[in-house]
Amino acid sequence: MVATLLLEYPGAKRSLFSEELVVSYQGITTVYEAYEKGTQISGDQPYLGTIVNGKYSWLTHNQVHQKALALGSGIMELGYKPSTEMTFGIYAVNKLEWMLMDRACVMFSFVSVPLYESLGVEACIYIINHAELSLVVCDENKLPILLESFHQCPKLKHIIKIGDMTKDERENFKKLGINVKSFEDVMLMGHWNPWKMSPAKPDDVYTICFTSGTTGQPKGVMLSNKNMISCLAATFIHFEKNGYPVDSSFVHISYLPLPHMYERLVMMIICCAGGRGGFFRGDVKLLLDDIQLLRPTFFASVPRLLNRLYDKVISNIESSSGLKKCLFYKAFESKRADLKKGQISKNTLWDKIVFHKIQAILGGNVNVILTGAAPIDGKVLEFLRVVLGCLIFEGYGQTESTALVSLTNKLDLSPGHVGSPSACNYVKLVDVPEMDYFTSNNQGEICVYGPNVFKGYLKNPEKTSEMLDDDGWLHTGDVGEWKQNGTLKIIGRKKCIFKLLQGEYISPDKIENVYIKCPFVAQAFVHGSSLKSFLVGIIVPDEEILTKWAKDNNINKCFEELCQDTAVNYMILNDIISRGNEAKLTSFEQVKGIHLHSQLFTPDNGLLTPTLKSKRFTLAKRFNDEIGRLYEKLEKIPAKPKL
Repeated sequence: MVATLLLEYPGAKRSLFSEELVVSYQGITTVYEAYEKGTQISGDQPYLGTIVNGKYSWLTHNQVHQKALALGSGIMELGYKPSTEMTFGIYAVNKLEWMLMDRACVMFSFVSVPLYESLGVEACIYIINHAELSLVVCDENKLPILLESFHQCPKLKHIIKIGDMTKDERENFKKLGINVKSFEDVMLMGHWNPWKMSPAKPDDVYTICFTSGTTGQPKGVMLSNKNMISCLAATFIHFEKNGYPVDSSFVHISYLPLPHMYERLVMMIICCAGGRGGFFRGDVKLLLDDIQLLRPTFFASVPRLLNRLYDKVISNIESSSGLKKCLFYKAFESKRADLKKGQISKNTLWDKIVFHKIQAILGGNVNVILTGAAPIDGKVLEFLRVVLGCLIFEGYGQTESTALVSLTNKLDLSPGHVGSPSACNYVKLVDVPEMDYFTSNNQGEICVYGPNVFKGYLKNPEKTSEMLDDDGWLHTGDVGEWKQNGTLKIIGRKKCIFKLLQGEYISPDKIENVYIKCPFVAQAFVHGSSLKSFLVGIIVPDEEILTKWAKDNNINKCFEELCQDTAVNYMILNDIISRGNEAKLTSFEQVKGIHLHSQLFTPDNGLLTPTLKSKRFTLAKRFNDEIGRLYEKLEKIPAKPKL
């Protein structure tokens, strides 16, 4: 067993790694102290790396500390005072300056507000105004967006541009009445005018992380220092108990977006341990080149990238000669037998003969992979554990839980779950009767309690109360199931929103409301899965309209026959795609295929509620076979070898 019941919280489970919820680690209670711990451990050792002229150039932990202090002091020279009321934005891709700004903020109790690099003008203006940002650090390519937004953001006073600034730019900004300074100028100003640090306290807000806002404007998740450190502590404990303690030997490549709390937490853990973090060049197409250059020992990833790696390796094996293919599968079966005995290694004879080239794709030194943000297929997990010879932990969490709720364990190789509760939170399930999920069947909405649970949404008490109950439990909206060994399996989503494989959020109601405007469509049900990269749909055509169209086109078929006709299916699919384009749906919001059903969804057949709303869970079960056939047909993936 890897989780145990709690008597004081009926139905809740906790980690066996700690009898009490952890809130600190080795005396560390704030993010500032976590950063300082890394400096104490590895002061003059490399810490943050950037690719320059084809190789990594490193700053030490001490150098990063000094530069962050200079940046923070320079910001103070602009007229600011240490305060958790001050909110500063970071609008850039992962890079050295991003981390320097984050560290400068914690030195002077400022609250950092990361902005996703992909944000456009409208979302940027909303976040700047909602969070009352008075200063934003930005990449050179984001400066035009901020300049366009500046006069619509009354609280925004300063922009700090990453990169050089020409004399003409300075004069132009001055004419426009916009206070823009270069990153280097602000650091230099602080270097000559150092200020005394004034770090925040454990319960003070550390950062405000905005959600994607798929179902409306993004929400600002307020996370405290204690939220972050409790997750840091739980992760350190988890790795220790699994026989791989985080230490200064950890080398990590930072490519997942830093505004995402998953990557932010990983970078803080690496720093606190005195390890190294190298930034990718900002181009995903060059990521594998960057990885091979850095040769990380620790790889935080997402299923999308790991699936690509799996597909690439399988494709190469299948296209190789018969002898090479035979040797590969012989080696695979041998190491898979070792894996089932709990033996994970990259030092076997098979690794030297067969698997070393595959391991070299990730640099050859990876000992631990962490995957999260979406489920990953058990077949892919087993394959990567064998060929890469490393530990793979799968985690579950969300922004409101500071990226962490549960993690899998080293010796539990069973697929299809996200492990047991972390040491910083309890987990319980609550009934979702409208979806037929009941705790009596070990199923229900996942609820989380602990020091990692967020403080609330910025200026949004109504949404906060929807997520946090009076007892402090976070209602995640995800539906889970307890497995017999105490691990948690994610089986659905309570709210009508879900993720695709690449991490895109989908609101099916929005898409269906577009499709039913098509005259041929009476009803629509859009389905997706976090294990799939695209959507499919079940369409009930309008019988009167479709039969009239058939008659006008000299097609002598009844309604049921028309619903089975490939040409009719294609015609309706094209029509709804056209409607989607007119409504400016993105490509991932459009279905790739549909099944035509001749019977209406009704309350009588159990597919609609009494108020005529779609019962998504019931619809998904009813059309499970049709949905499966659609994916099988549309994926067009060659049969892969049985592993």
